[in-house]
Amino acid sequence: MTFKSIITSQIASFCLTTALLSSYSSISTSQSIPQAVGAVPTENQLKWQEMEYYAFVHFSTNTYTNQEWGFGDDDPKIFNPTQLDCRQWARVCKEAGMKGIIITAKHHSGFCLWPSKYTEYSVKNSPWKNGKGDIVGDLAKACKEYGLKLGIYLSPWDRNFADYGKPEYITYFRNQLRELMTQYGDIFEIWFDGANGGDGYYGGTRGTRKIDRTTYYDWSNTYKLIRELQPKIVIWNDGGDRADLRWVGTEEGYVGEKNWSLLNAKGDVPEDMLRHGVENGEVWVPGEVNTSTRPGWFYHEYEDSRVKTLPDLMNTYHHSIGRNGTLLLNFPIDKRGLIHENDEKAVKALAKAVKEAYSVNLAQNKKATVTNTRENALMFNASKALDGDKNTYWATDEGITNASITIDLGKPTVFNRFMAQEYIRLGQRVKSFKIEALIDGNWKELAQQTTIGYKRILVFPTVKASKVRFTILDAKACPLISNIGIYNAPQILTAPSIKRNQAGEVTIKADDPESLVYYTLNGSTPTTKSAKYAGTIQTNGKVTVKAIAVEASTKKSSEIAEEKFDIVKKDWKIMGIADEKVYKVIDGNAHTAWYQAKTQTLPADLVIDLGKDITLTGFKYLPWQSTDGVIAKYQFSVSLDGINWSIVNEGEFSNIKNNPLLQVKTFAPSKAKFIKFTALKNTKNDNWAGYAELDVITK
Repeated sequence: MTFKSIITSQIASFCLTTALLSSYSSISTSQSIPQAVGAVPTENQLKWQEMEYYAFVHFSTNTYTNQEWGFGDDDPKIFNPTQLDCRQWARVCKEAGMKGIIITAKHHSGFCLWPSKYTEYSVKNSPWKNGKGDIVGDLAKACKEYGLKLGIYLSPWDRNFADYGKPEYITYFRNQLRELMTQYGDIFEIWFDGANGGDGYYGGTRGTRKIDRTTYYDWSNTYKLIRELQPKIVIWNDGGDRADLRWVGTEEGYVGEKNWSLLNAKGDVPEDMLRHGVENGEVWVPGEVNTSTRPGWFYHEYEDSRVKTLPDLMNTYHHSIGRNGTLLLNFPIDKRGLIHENDEKAVKALAKAVKEAYSVNLAQNKKATVTNTRENALMFNASKALDGDKNTYWATDEGITNASITIDLGKPTVFNRFMAQEYIRLGQRVKSFKIEALIDGNWKELAQQTTIGYKRILVFPTVKASKVRFTILDAKACPLISNIGIYNAPQILTAPSIKRNQAGEVTIKADDPESLVYYTLNGSTPTTKSAKYAGTIQTNGKVTVKAIAVEASTKKSSEIAEEKFDIVKKDWKIMGIADEKVYKVIDGNAHTAWYQAKTQTLPADLVIDLGKDITLTGFKYLPWQSTDGVIAKYQFSVSLDGINWSIVNEGEFSNIKNNPLLQVKTFAPSKAKFIKFTALKNTKNDNWAGYAELDVITK
């Protein structure tokens, strides 16, 4: 998108804003509407922001190969979901409170979920529906039935297409875009992944293709095509010309506490800008928070017990929607072609919790006083921030950038959440603010924060107060506050954490030290009649530990925590490394790590004596949660004598740079007394290799 087209779009939005506000002028021509400050959102961006919460669905041949990124050489015949039901996806999303679904129509492998006439690598050559199916088409119909909007993810990188990296691919790419933009009705968002170039199948050449992602796709003309075909769309892009939306620099489910919906029109966007935006940016580019219900984006059976808990999801909600972002929450579609019941249960619990927390606004239509009202006009007074109408707002006089509104709750009232919204049609203004409560006749500060934007939610310990004071400490211009909310959200107990050390000792810890913990060791569901945790539990061999935290006074219980442990590592010895700190690699503690010496060049080996012959079927690698030393390509070898080695698994940890979580790799059963994990390459292409944990999977 060119700078000229961005400015043109924003001028059009401003004209629309002026028209919408003209109704105020009819009330009193003497009252001046505030002028826009800086860049403002387009109508498409506003409608997108108001959606707040919508779904991603990841589904491809990867689902059947246990991979995050396909290489481009998987046989389409492996794609054969037995119960695929896009109506189930739509129903779950609707019941979860989501407003739309974005489908991975084509991921990096190049496999297409619609029968594109420009490639044979699609559902038309799979056994599913005898090659006559169209998943994008089925989802479009399901979205229409359930009142949801449809979005499309189309990977710019294609590891299957022979001409990727050449000009011919751009024609192919745009032909597929044209199919997707014209065959399935209105599309609310198009999503272009930032992963571009690297090794792949590429029509059988199995080489490496490198491209300049800022120029190769000719984004300005690609955007022009999209907007001609879908005028109501917003574009998400993590590279090249500025799009309508931005990545927030992480896939962990949060954006910065300070979050401006602005960027510079040109230039690189480093991580700090992705996370926080640019206060005086030239163009409106709000942040979209994308994360998954599980550690991975695609389905892996071993993650069935690792679906995000309700406390995790509520934190994500508050750190995305509650920080001036939107939430794009992914469902890894399972091998049946369904949203797994565990994921369905999790998002329904989130919907219930959000409703319970935010259905009753204790501030709505309450009496309030302010330190300043714009021209003392009724249309800008305190009541406009408490009327629940997004199109009215409390405003101050020009030049007044420090002002307070005090809300009288009428009586001492219990609450623990505060929400504020700016009238962003005229720009994002507030730089900093604070919240105070009148408790027993004294004002107590509850929180002090930075930006607001479309929506800001603050979470704090429960207080009981009769009045609340919201003070704008600083702003770019007179603040425009369209909504204020005060809420009393129910407590949500966090599931306990479960750990096992190298010696096989299990510890279980509740967040609240006053909570009681009950557990089982046989995989059964724990209740208050199960064993009560009183201290370290000694285990030997494989064990499945499940636990709950129970509030002693109310008997209310948390969700179930579950950890599956394989063999105990007490007899393991790490070979050839004198540094005793190396045993942090197998200590069972994800919060400790060891790094190869910087003088050690890659490839680097980590050799472990398991103490006895064991039949292995896989391994697990957890990188340290840092950007340094994250292993991206590897080999895993086994030996019975420590001399003669067989490579049993090798490849890449797909997407580990953006999602540095536990990596699980499986292979054919292999007997071993020694294992060798070889770091071939890291995400920074330097010579550092780091390890938080290394473990094995046994038969």
